[in-house]
Amino acid sequence: MDSGGLWKLVDHAVAATADLEQRREWLSGRLALLPAGEIADFAVRLEEQRGRVDTWAHWQAATLICSGLCGMDSFFYFQAWLIGQGREVFSSVAASPDALADVPAVRRLAALGPVDEWSDEDWPEWEALYRVPDAAFEAVHAGGLDELLASRGQGRAFDVSPGGEDVGMEDPADIAWRIPRLWALFGTVPR
Repeated sequence: MDSGGLWKLVDHAVAATADLEQRREWLSGRLALLPAGEIADFAVRLEEQRGRVDTWAHWQAATLICSGLCGMDSFFYFQAWLIGQGREVFSSVAASPDALADVPAVRRLAALGPVDEWSDEDWPEWEALYRVPDAAFEAVHAGGLDELLASRGQGRAFDVSPGGEDVGMEDPADIAWRIPRLWALFGTVPR
């Protein structure tokens, strides 16, 4: 499976489901129908795509949206949530973190107001996506997915390792300059 295959599955899941839990179940079910190697490929492609948004600039944007409550784990889960929005949204945000200002779910968060008024389901994170290939693999194959990946000389990351240019994570001037549309949505909201 190449990255196009991953995105075909994710985009079908987005179209066929109403929420992230249904999306997780849909993806797990579809992956379980594939040979072990294809499930492993999905896990590898998932990691590759996540890496595209593992930058300081994307972390700065996620931190702004989440009112500063975006540590390493939260950013890792934010990256999965972003993948779960589908290829078109993901690609635009991978190219420019400020494109998050166009994402309906992000605009909805801005309208909700301070993060202490958000429900658990409102948070832009999807930890469960990282368990999808494992669940599908274990449902139909003996052994573990990580063993298969290791036998192929592949692995997965389980935390962030941002690259790219350093940013001022807490510097309002830097944030407003780098992600002005997101700043307009979240920078002036009392938090």
